[in-house]
Order: sequence, then C-alpha cells, then structure tokens
Amino acid sequence: MRTYKIHLIRHGECEGAGEGRYVGHTDLPLSEEGRARCAQMAEENNYPYAASVFTSPLKRCKETAEILYPDKEATEFPGLIECNFGEFENKTADELRDNENFAGWLAGRNAPPFGESSPEFGKRVCAAFESLADGMMKSGVFDVAVITHAGVIACILSAYGLPQASVHEWFTPNCEGFTLLLDPAMWMRGKKAEIYARIPDMGE
Repeated sequence: MRTYKIHLIRHGECEGAGEGRYVGHTDLPLSEEGRARCAQMAEENNYPYAASVFTSPLKRCKETAEILYPDKEATEFPGLIECNFGEFENKTADELRDNENFAGWLAGRNAPPFGESSPEFGKRVCAAFESLADGMMKSGVFDVAVITHAGVIACILSAYGLPQASVHEWFTPNCEGFTLLLDPAMWMRGKKAEIYARIPDMGE
C-alpha cells in the first residue's frame, strides 16, 4: 500500500522576530532578511516535491510558500495558524514582566487574556492536521507541503510523530522542517506517522 508524505515547513523570519515578541495571529510579512534567506535556501537546497501546497492564512507563510514553491498556488488552511496570544500579542517578555496573567501563563495555569490556552491550541491544530491527512487519503494526493509555524509543527510532531518526543524537543528553524510518512494502516490504527526526514535536503 502506498504511503503519503506531508512536508511540514516553518515560514521565514518575519518582521519583528528578532525582538523576541510573541507573534501568533499578528499578521506580519517576511522581513527583508527573512525573504532573502528563504530565497537563498531555495536556491542552494532541495525542497521536496509537493503535488499540493497548503499554508497558514498569515502573510509570512503565504510569502514563504511563494518563494519555496513558486509553481504552485497555495491553499490556505485556517486551522494551521499559530497560537493566538491574545493580549500578549506582539509584546516582549520584558513588557509583560509585571503582568500577573503572563506569569500564570508561563506556569501553565491559564491562557492569555482573549487568547488560546495550550489545550485549546493543541485540539485545534490536531483537528486540522487529521482533516488534512484524511483528505489526502480520500483524494489520492500523496505529497503535500504545509507552510506553517514553529508552534504548529511542534504540536503535530509531538502528537503524531514516531519517534516520540515532547513538544519542546521539536524546535524548527525558519525555512526548515520535517517530512512525515503516513502509512494508511498505521494511521487508521493509531493515528501515528513516521518522522521520515529533515527539510530541506542539504545534499549531505
């Protein structure tokens, strides 16, 4: 039985990223440096083939998809947007240092005001990923690329990936990612997928 490949790729660096801000739903474009780095990565390395490309609805993901897969028209997948940090959006830890809600969030006791809790974020991302995987199997599309966010990738890998590791162990640099190999029998039996390769292929 043929397997399915889902290539999870993190977007390039966006404006303000170097300032340590919590950028979730804030719709920032790629920075000049981020755009140049994506173009360099695409020129120097081999990104995997994808019959279809999906992105988070945010600019930084759509712009990355245009650079890495210029011959594909990407489809937005709203469920794979980054976590909503609510009142903490676009703020730094220093700016939030005296906020009692921020301290509680870091300790895992509460969600950001008007934002998503960790369980809410995980539930939403997992539902979106399962919808994508099931849709591939129904439609017979065997290779897709998903341009999304570091938090989304870490959530998916920790929930479904083999070998298993915690969400904190799956940090993904900009313009890099992982290929998940889905065997239909394994997926139907236990909702698990093999973490098959790093992206891009550096030719090593």
